[in-house]
Amino acid sequence: MAQNTAAAPAKRKPKKEKRSQFSGMSKALVRRETISAYLFLLPSLIFFVSFVVVPMFICVFYSFTEYGLGGIKGFAGLDNYIKLFNDPIFHRGFLNTVLIVLVAVPTVTAFSLWVSSAIYKMHSVPRSFFRCVFYLPVVTGSVAITVVWKWILHPYYGILNQLTGTKGFDWLGTSSTAIWFIILILFTTSIGQPIVLYVAALGNVDQSLVEAAQVDGATKLQVFWKIKWPQILPTTLYVLVITTINSFQCFALIQLLTKGGPLNSTMTIMYQVYDTAYRLNDLGYANAIGVILAIIIAIFSAIQFKLVKTD
Repeated sequence: MAQNTAAAPAKRKPKKEKRSQFSGMSKALVRRETISAYLFLLPSLIFFVSFVVVPMFICVFYSFTEYGLGGIKGFAGLDNYIKLFNDPIFHRGFLNTVLIVLVAVPTVTAFSLWVSSAIYKMHSVPRSFFRCVFYLPVVTGSVAITVVWKWILHPYYGILNQLTGTKGFDWLGTSSTAIWFIILILFTTSIGQPIVLYVAALGNVDQSLVEAAQVDGATKLQVFWKIKWPQILPTTLYVLVITTINSFQCFALIQLLTKGGPLNSTMTIMYQVYDTAYRLNDLGYANAIGVILAIIIAIFSAIQFKLVKTD
């Protein structure tokens, strides 16, 4: 009995050795996979650092200088930022930009979700057709869409004035209407991607939960709010953030249609960055405006992440 008891621990040692060998092999495998993953990420990481991170630091540095096309003339300190907060054009551009964001983002999100709710139930052919139709403006590009809208809104031969009988009225040349048409055009160019994303998200909703809720007598609104909405919440957050950033960076529409006019009624922060840098040749001040714009976008995005609680 004593010999058997003494021999028992000796039999377990090979198991421990096997376990330690297996643990060492798993660690080596994880290390090898981690290195491979970072090697695959390296090209994108280099691109991101070279064209995003480094220019960000350069922009912040130039915002504290008197910088023009001829080079740096001197160190300005906080003068550019003090000038910015006292600039009435920046104030108007900030209010216009916030108006565009507050109107366009909820409208684009709600309309995209409504259209997607009708599309994803269809058969594959009509579903693909409608996704193609709504995504076409994204593929076509904002410049081409803007040119079409410029023809539609022309004061004399535009189709809108022909239909409304207001020939000669300049919709984009009137302060009270110009900003709303900018928002409308931005809306038409922004709904394509969210619709495609929502169709895919709604198609991945667990149908067994939907059927169980319907059997229990849940209404369509209850099914959507209690079952579908939590499952498409990550897609909603992505749509909100991307649409917010695109709305803050609204530039091509204004450059091609109004150039910030009339009377700065369509001036935005993004267009003021361009106008200050390339028309007024004040790159230091333009970089200061860009830094403030980045901070504003970060604040809005943080608020959205806080409100839309999702992993």
